[in-house]
Amino acid sequence: MWTLHLNPRFSDTDALGHINNASLPRWFEEAREPLFRLFSPDLDIQNWQLILARIEVDFIGELFYGREVEIRTVMSKIGNSSMTLHHEAWQDGKLAAKGTAVMVHFDLKAKQSKTIPEPIRQQLQQHLVTA
Repeated sequence: MWTLHLNPRFSDTDALGHINNASLPRWFEEAREPLFRLFSPDLDIQNWQLILARIEVDFIGELFYGREVEIRTVMSKIGNSSMTLHHEAWQDGKLAAKGTAVMVHFDLKAKQSKTIPEPIRQQLQQHLVTA
């Protein structure tokens, strides 16, 4: 499991005083940085190897400014060229949002998916949770 601890910015709030729903996909993306580094260790966008194919976010409870949020990320499926990640956002010991992201190992020049290399697959499997 990968974890990210963040402190919501005031600009993450909405008119109702909670964290705006649009913040969660951005936070989940930020939490995927360890995955990005497996495929592009220096995060060089000229050699980027991943694309986002799908995201879903379920809002379960409220999140608030001024209190730390923990994003937990695990792999829930590893395919030939794609992988599904499961994210959860926790605050004050309560699950507030969860979501999934499907990422594809992709050759941007050829415009096609490509098989996940075995060394990277082995590292991904260390974060695989099925249940």
